[in-house]
Amino acid sequence: MGRSRRTLPEELLLLALDPATGTTAQPQSLDLGLAGAQLVELALAGRIAPDGDRIAVVVPRPTGDPTLDCALELLRRRGAPVRAVHWIGGPRLGLRQTYLSHLERCGMVHAVAGQMCGVLPTTRYQATDTEISREIRARLDSAIRTGVPPDPRTAALAALAHAVGLGKHLYPGNEGRSSRSRLRDLIRHDPMGGLVAHAVMDVQNGVAAQPRRSPAPAGRQSPGGRGAPEPARGVPAQPRRGSMARAVAH
Repeated sequence: MGRSRRTLPEELLLLALDPATGTTAQPQSLDLGLAGAQLVELALAGRIAPDGDRIAVVVPRPTGDPTLDCALELLRRRGAPVRAVHWIGGPRLGLRQTYLSHLERCGMVHAVAGQMCGVLPTTRYQATDTEISREIRARLDSAIRTGVPPDPRTAALAALAHAVGLGKHLYPGNEGRSSRSRLRDLIRHDPMGGLVAHAVMDVQNGVAAQPRRSPAPAGRQSPGGRGAPEPARGVPAQPRRGSMARAVAH
Protein backbone atom coordinates (compact mmCIF):
# COMPACT_ATOMS: atom_id res chain seq x y z
CA MET A 1 0.00 0.00 0.00
CA GLY A 2 2.94 2.27 0.65
CA ARG A 3 2.87 5.63 2.42
CA SER A 4 1.91 7.87 -0.51
CA ARG A 5 -1.68 7.97 0.77
CA ARG A 6 -2.96 8.42 4.28
CA THR A 7 -5.28 5.68 5.49
CA LEU A 8 -8.81 6.33 6.68
CA PRO A 9 -8.01 5.59 10.34
CA GLU A 10 -5.20 8.15 10.16
CA GLU A 11 -7.46 10.73 8.54
CA LEU A 12 -10.28 10.13 11.02
CA LEU A 13 -7.89 10.58 13.94
CA LEU A 14 -6.38 13.75 12.49
CA LEU A 15 -9.90 15.07 11.92
CA ALA A 16 -10.73 14.42 15.58
CA LEU A 17 -7.53 15.97 16.92
CA ASP A 18 -8.17 19.39 18.43
CA PRO A 19 -5.26 21.69 17.46
CA ALA A 20 -5.92 23.97 20.45
CA THR A 21 -5.89 21.32 23.19
CA GLY A 22 -3.94 18.45 21.62
CA THR A 23 -6.69 16.02 22.63
CA THR A 24 -9.15 14.06 20.52
CA ALA A 25 -12.86 14.80 20.33
CA GLN A 26 -15.29 11.96 21.13
CA PRO A 27 -12.60 9.73 22.67
CA GLN A 28 -15.08 7.09 23.84
CA SER A 29 -16.51 6.41 20.40
CA LEU A 30 -13.35 7.11 18.42
CA ASP A 31 -11.92 3.64 19.04
CA LEU A 32 -15.06 2.18 17.43
CA GLY A 33 -14.70 4.55 14.50
CA LEU A 34 -11.06 3.63 14.01
CA ALA A 35 -11.95 -0.08 13.96
CA GLY A 36 -14.60 0.72 11.35
CA ALA A 37 -12.17 2.85 9.35
CA GLN A 38 -9.80 -0.12 9.20
CA LEU A 39 -12.55 -2.19 7.60
CA VAL A 40 -13.29 0.47 4.99
CA GLU A 41 -9.59 0.88 4.19
CA LEU A 42 -9.19 -2.88 3.78
CA ALA A 43 -12.24 -2.90 1.49
CA LEU A 44 -10.79 -0.06 -0.61
CA ALA A 45 -7.58 -2.11 -0.87
CA GLY A 46 -9.60 -5.08 -2.16
CA ARG A 47 -8.81 -7.31 0.82
CA ILE A 48 -12.33 -7.63 2.26
CA ALA A 49 -15.88 -7.18 0.98
CA PRO A 50 -19.34 -6.84 2.51
CA ASP A 51 -21.33 -10.07 2.70
CA GLY A 52 -24.77 -8.87 3.73
CA ASP A 53 -24.17 -7.37 7.17
CA ARG A 54 -20.97 -9.37 7.49
CA ILE A 55 -17.37 -8.84 6.40
CA ALA A 56 -15.60 -11.48 4.30
CA VAL A 57 -11.88 -11.70 3.56
CA VAL A 58 -11.50 -12.12 -0.20
CA VAL A 59 -7.74 -11.50 -0.63
CA PRO A 60 -5.65 -12.28 2.47
CA ARG A 61 -2.47 -10.80 1.00
CA PRO A 62 -0.91 -8.17 3.35
CA THR A 63 -1.26 -4.50 2.46
CA GLY A 64 2.13 -3.46 3.76
CA ASP A 65 0.59 -1.38 6.56
CA PRO A 66 1.35 -3.22 9.83
CA THR A 67 -1.71 -1.92 11.70
CA LEU A 68 -4.11 -2.78 8.91
CA ASP A 69 -2.45 -6.14 8.33
CA CYS A 70 -2.95 -7.04 11.98
CA ALA A 71 -6.69 -6.44 11.56
CA LEU A 72 -6.71 -8.37 8.28
CA GLU A 73 -5.00 -11.36 9.89
CA LEU A 74 -7.48 -11.36 12.78
CA LEU A 75 -10.34 -11.36 10.27
CA ARG A 76 -8.71 -14.17 8.31
CA ARG A 77 -8.36 -16.29 11.42
CA ARG A 78 -12.10 -16.12 11.99
CA GLY A 79 -12.44 -18.50 9.03
CA ALA A 80 -15.93 -17.25 8.16
CA PRO A 81 -17.51 -13.85 7.51
CA VAL A 82 -18.02 -11.89 10.71
CA ARG A 83 -20.81 -9.41 11.39
CA ALA A 84 -19.46 -5.88 11.15
CA VAL A 85 -21.19 -4.90 14.37
CA HIS A 86 -19.54 -7.76 16.25
CA TRP A 87 -16.12 -6.93 14.86
CA ILE A 88 -16.38 -3.24 15.72
CA GLY A 89 -17.88 -3.98 19.12
CA GLY A 90 -15.10 -6.43 20.00
CA PRO A 91 -12.17 -5.62 22.29
CA ARG A 92 -10.66 -2.53 20.69
CA LEU A 93 -9.29 -0.81 23.78
CA GLY A 94 -6.19 1.21 23.01
CA LEU A 95 -6.74 1.51 19.26
CA ARG A 96 -6.76 5.31 19.48
CA GLN A 97 -3.40 5.28 21.30
CA THR A 98 -2.05 2.76 18.82
CA TYR A 99 -2.81 5.13 15.96
CA LEU A 100 -1.53 8.19 17.82
CA SER A 101 1.78 6.38 18.35
CA HIS A 102 1.69 5.32 14.69
CA LEU A 103 1.18 8.91 13.55
CA GLU A 104 4.02 10.01 15.81
CA ARG A 105 6.37 7.44 14.26
CA CYS A 106 5.34 8.66 10.81
CA GLY A 107 6.13 12.24 11.82
CA MET A 108 2.54 13.42 11.40
CA VAL A 109 2.08 14.40 15.06
CA HIS A 110 4.42 15.01 17.96
CA ALA A 111 3.78 14.22 21.61
CA VAL A 112 3.81 16.98 24.23
CA ALA A 113 4.28 15.85 27.83
CA GLY A 114 2.40 17.67 30.57
CA GLN A 115 0.68 17.28 33.89
CA MET A 116 -2.93 17.28 35.05
CA CYS A 117 -3.56 19.21 38.27
CA GLY A 118 0.20 19.57 38.54
CA VAL A 119 0.59 15.89 39.45
CA LEU A 120 -0.73 13.35 36.94
CA PRO A 121 1.41 12.99 33.79
CA THR A 122 -0.44 13.57 30.52
CA THR A 123 0.46 13.44 26.85
CA ARG A 124 -1.06 15.68 24.23
CA TYR A 125 -0.54 15.47 20.49
CA GLN A 126 -0.01 18.29 18.03
CA ALA A 127 -0.11 17.89 14.26
CA THR A 128 3.31 18.57 12.77
CA ASP A 129 1.82 19.70 9.45
CA THR A 130 -1.47 21.54 9.84
CA GLU A 131 -1.81 21.64 6.06
CA ILE A 132 -2.64 17.93 6.12
CA SER A 133 -5.48 18.46 8.58
CA ARG A 134 -6.75 21.41 6.56
CA GLU A 135 -6.76 19.31 3.38
CA ILE A 136 -8.77 16.55 5.06
CA ARG A 137 -11.26 19.08 6.42
CA ALA A 138 -11.48 20.83 3.03
CA ARG A 139 -12.58 17.59 1.35
CA LEU A 140 -15.50 17.27 3.75
CA ASP A 141 -16.36 20.95 3.48
CA SER A 142 -16.36 20.74 -0.32
CA ALA A 143 -18.66 17.70 -0.35
CA ILE A 144 -21.04 19.42 2.05
CA ARG A 145 -20.99 22.79 0.28
CA THR A 146 -21.23 21.67 -3.34
CA GLY A 147 -23.54 18.68 -3.02
CA VAL A 148 -21.43 16.88 -5.62
CA PRO A 149 -21.16 13.16 -4.80
CA PRO A 150 -17.74 12.68 -3.20
CA ASP A 151 -15.26 9.93 -3.94
CA PRO A 152 -15.73 6.73 -1.88
CA ARG A 153 -12.87 7.61 0.50
CA THR A 154 -14.30 11.00 1.38
CA ALA A 155 -17.83 9.60 1.62
CA ALA A 156 -16.63 6.91 4.04
CA LEU A 157 -14.73 9.48 6.09
CA ALA A 158 -17.89 11.60 6.33
CA ALA A 159 -19.95 8.56 7.36
CA LEU A 160 -17.47 7.64 10.09
CA ALA A 161 -17.16 11.23 11.30
CA HIS A 162 -20.93 11.34 11.68
CA ALA A 163 -21.06 7.92 13.34
CA VAL A 164 -18.59 8.80 16.09
CA GLY A 165 -20.19 12.20 16.73
CA LEU A 166 -17.60 14.52 15.21
CA GLY A 167 -20.31 16.63 13.57
CA LYS A 168 -20.65 18.96 16.55
CA HIS A 169 -16.87 19.22 16.82
CA LEU A 170 -16.43 20.10 13.15
CA TYR A 171 -19.57 22.20 12.68
CA PRO A 172 -20.59 23.51 16.11
CA GLY A 173 -23.59 25.54 17.21
CA ASN A 174 -26.82 26.44 15.47
CA GLU A 175 -24.90 27.82 12.51
CA GLY A 176 -23.43 24.38 11.90
CA ARG A 177 -26.75 22.52 12.00
CA SER A 178 -27.27 22.36 8.25
CA SER A 179 -23.66 21.24 7.72
CA ARG A 180 -24.11 18.48 10.28
CA SER A 181 -27.25 17.35 8.48
CA ARG A 182 -25.45 17.24 5.12
CA LEU A 183 -22.52 15.41 6.73
CA ARG A 184 -24.97 12.72 7.82
CA ASP A 185 -26.49 12.54 4.36
CA LEU A 186 -23.11 11.82 2.75
CA ILE A 187 -23.37 8.33 4.25
CA ARG A 188 -25.41 7.18 1.25
CA HIS A 189 -22.54 7.66 -1.22
CA ASP A 190 -20.45 4.67 -0.11
CA PRO A 191 -22.13 1.31 0.70
CA MET A 192 -19.19 -0.03 2.70
CA GLY A 193 -18.82 3.22 4.63
CA GLY A 194 -22.55 3.19 5.30
CA LEU A 195 -22.49 -0.41 6.54
CA VAL A 196 -19.59 0.28 8.88
CA ALA A 197 -20.93 3.64 10.11
CA HIS A 198 -24.26 2.08 11.05
CA ALA A 199 -22.43 -0.76 12.79
CA VAL A 200 -20.51 1.85 14.84
CA MET A 201 -23.77 3.54 15.81
CA ASP A 202 -25.41 0.20 16.62
CA VAL A 203 -22.60 -0.66 19.02
CA GLN A 204 -22.94 2.72 20.73
CA ASN A 205 -26.70 2.25 21.01
CA GLY A 206 -26.30 -1.23 22.47
CA VAL A 207 -28.08 -3.07 19.68
CA ALA A 208 -25.15 -5.21 18.53
CA ALA A 209 -26.70 -8.44 19.78
CA GLN A 210 -29.36 -8.73 17.08
CA PRO A 211 -28.99 -8.50 13.28
CA ARG A 212 -30.73 -5.67 11.51
CA ARG A 213 -34.27 -6.56 10.50
CA SER A 214 -35.64 -5.77 7.10
CA PRO A 215 -38.56 -3.30 7.12
CA ALA A 216 -41.95 -5.01 7.16
CA PRO A 217 -43.99 -4.79 3.94
CA ALA A 218 -46.51 -1.97 3.76
CA GLY A 219 -49.60 -2.60 5.85
CA ARG A 220 -48.00 -5.29 8.02
CA GLN A 221 -47.41 -4.78 11.71
CA SER A 222 -44.57 -5.87 13.91
CA PRO A 223 -45.28 -8.46 16.63
CA GLY A 224 -45.64 -5.60 19.13
CA GLY A 225 -48.48 -4.08 17.09
CA ARG A 226 -46.47 -1.20 15.66
CA GLY A 227 -45.21 -0.89 12.13
CA ALA A 228 -41.52 -1.59 11.57
CA PRO A 229 -39.41 1.59 11.66
CA GLU A 230 -38.40 3.17 8.40
CA PRO A 231 -34.78 2.73 7.33
CA ALA A 232 -32.51 5.52 8.50
CA ARG A 233 -32.21 8.39 6.06
CA GLY A 234 -29.45 7.81 3.55
CA VAL A 235 -28.90 4.14 4.35
CA PRO A 236 -27.69 2.28 1.24
CA ALA A 237 -29.46 -0.89 0.27
CA GLN A 238 -27.66 -3.93 1.65
CA PRO A 239 -26.60 -6.61 -0.83
CA ARG A 240 -27.89 -10.11 -0.26
CA ARG A 241 -25.58 -12.17 1.86
CA GLY A 242 -22.83 -13.68 -0.20
CA SER A 243 -23.53 -11.68 -3.36
CA MET A 244 -20.82 -9.06 -2.95
CA ALA A 245 -18.21 -11.50 -1.72
CA ARG A 246 -18.83 -13.79 -4.69
CA ALA A 247 -18.65 -10.88 -7.10
CA VAL A 248 -15.28 -9.80 -5.74
CA ALA A 249 -13.96 -13.33 -5.52
CA HIS A 250 -14.75 -13.95 -9.20
